[in-house]
Amino acid sequence: MYVIVEIQGQQFKVEEGKKLFVNHIRDIEGGSTVEFDKVLLAENNGEVKVGLPLLEGAKVVCEVVSPLVKGDKVLVFHKKRRKGYRKLNGHRQQFTELRVRQVIA
Repeated sequence: MYVIVEIQGQQFKVEEGKKLFVNHIRDIEGGSTVEFDKVLLAENNGEVKVGLPLLEGAKVVCEVVSPLVKGDKVLVFHKKRRKGYRKLNGHRQQFTELRVRQVIA
């Protein structure tokens, strides 16, 4: 069984017991539970339910494993040849790590 859920404007395929890295959620502590009720699609043993736009009564219950996880560093390098222009920027995206406890569809 899996569902497609919308979390902070992004869609994720979610199954029970799986880990999920979503964009950083502020004001949340490790070990607390979070519920997401914007379920768009649910599949159970070949039976697919599609919401218009959301499924009624469906939700996903997650436990916060780590409230702040930093992703890999991405380097952005700009250069204009023969002009002496070089610029190097680095960025590390912040994520929240969730573990899916229960899927109600």
